Amino acid sequence: MPKYNYIALDARGNETKGSIECGSQNEAIGRVKEMQLFPTKIVEAGSEDKGAAKKAKAKTAAGKPKAGAKKGGGMNLNIRIPGLGGGVKPKVLTTFTRQLATLVDAGLPLLRGLRVLEKQERNANLKKILGDLSVSIEGGSTFSEALAQHPKVFNRLFVNMVKAGELGGVLEVVLKRLAEFSEKAQKIKGKVKAAMFYPVAVMIVAVGIMILLMTFVVPKFRDVFAGMNITMPKFTLMVLWLSQTIKDNILATMGACAVVVVLFLLFIKTKFGCRVWDQFKLKAPPVGQVVTKVSISRFCRTLGTLVSSGVPILQALTIVKETAGNVIIANAVAKVHESVKEGETITAPLEASRVFPPIVVSMVDVGEQTGALPEMLLKIADNYDEEVDNAVSAMTSLLEPIMIVFLAVIVGSIVIAMFLPLIAMISNMSGDDPGGKSKD
Repeated sequence: MPKYNYIALDARGNETKGSIECGSQNEAIGRVKEMQLFPTKIVEAGSEDKGAAKKAKAKTAAGKPKAGAKKGGGMNLNIRIPGLGGGVKPKVLTTFTRQLATLVDAGLPLLRGLRVLEKQERNANLKKILGDLSVSIEGGSTFSEALAQHPKVFNRLFVNMVKAGELGGVLEVVLKRLAEFSEKAQKIKGKVKAAMFYPVAVMIVAVGIMILLMTFVVPKFRDVFAGMNITMPKFTLMVLWLSQTIKDNILATMGACAVVVVLFLLFIKTKFGCRVWDQFKLKAPPVGQVVTKVSISRFCRTLGTLVSSGVPILQALTIVKETAGNVIIANAVAKVHESVKEGETITAPLEASRVFPPIVVSMVDVGEQTGALPEMLLKIADNYDEEVDNAVSAMTSLLEPIMIVFLAVIVGSIVIAMFLPLIAMISNMSGDDPGGKSKD
């Protein structure tokens, strides 16, 4: 019976090494899990030495490239050309993942599947990366090791899930889960972007109308008022002064607006500013509800997908923290990581964070107690995806009248300011006229 060497993590995150005799690698993985350990690497005894020799041979061959070699004879100098290595859109990457999962599930070898996808790929960046992945695998690297060489395209979540799929012999299942994860994430992102299109469009129109009124319309009224001997209301004088300032200093005004935007962007890049901004996004009505629900859905789906794919819980929490997209959520996940590392439950720090609703905490608690945490997390994510739809619809319905009123107030205020002197003049003329009655 073959002997397998394993490396695993215990409940406290400590690394454990050992050997067991089993009929297959899958049986070895099951035996290690029965020992209450989380396997990170399981290989047949003796295969490690063969793999190391193969890699060493590949590296030696890489040092002597053949003349005219198309791919450099397996050489990997890790040189990143500007514009390459990155620049792959999430939608393109999702399509690639789905196609690769289909090919592997159909029984096509991984290397051949990558070569097929490389030939048909239209995105130049991804095409080059697929070629690099094929060369790395031919040189003796695993798929996850090859992916890790391109961190700008394949994040830690992608790499670790593939690694878990390789160890468990279920790579096609993991690739399908990754594709589904990416598709749902893109769907939610698309809905939020679509919902924000209307208010952004209204803001652009409002700014355009305001610039037009202040630089062309209001100056015409100033010329009319200059020939009249009337007392200007303070509001009208303020609008006229503002119009004159903008018209005479258009470049300075645009520069001041640009400086404000740059200062804001620099502020939210600081640790304190990022925290304040992320907290504001979670609390600001009506956007806060959407951001909160999206963050909870992302947390649950990422953690559930990782754990269900065989990634150890502590490693999964670290990845979730890095991909949270919100400092407040990331801090809550960090506390969960510390709690699990100390052998405690997940629910206590989740509840203490005051970010996750009681129903989410309760469902996670039930999943943890019943041993069905991944399934429960994915159910929560599906539920919150639906709630995001409702929250986006509610936000859109609320923002439409708000933006209409906002636009009306801006335009209406300028119009009223221009007509106030005319109304005052007409009132004075009416007061001077005795009504046209004559005394006989």
